[in-house]
Amino acid sequence: MGRLFDIRSRTASKDHAEIVRRYELYRTLVEFLAALAFVVGSIFFFYESLVYAGTWLFLVGSVLFAVRPSIRLLLELRLANLPVPDEFRPYGAARDESSRGDG
Repeated sequence: MGRLFDIRSRTASKDHAEIVRRYELYRTLVEFLAALAFVVGSIFFFYESLVYAGTWLFLVGSVLFAVRPSIRLLLELRLANLPVPDEFRPYGAARDESSRGDG
């Protein structure tokens, strides 16, 4: 399989599925923290004394939203580099050298 953004790589083996589960958990956590930073930052803008802190929360939220696609890319790179067991290969597909156990 070894290609980026190939949906079949998400369920190619139990290891693949477990990695997808973990990365999705990380991504959800980052999204939640980003949304929380924006909501709290927005509330802070109602109070003159908290505007500076609210501005920083907006920046933190923006950075967290930028981390989200980075997590997705890291997931795809990780999946593309995992060996795929023979039983999950399409009929006639070439075997990766990395999936051989004689190395």
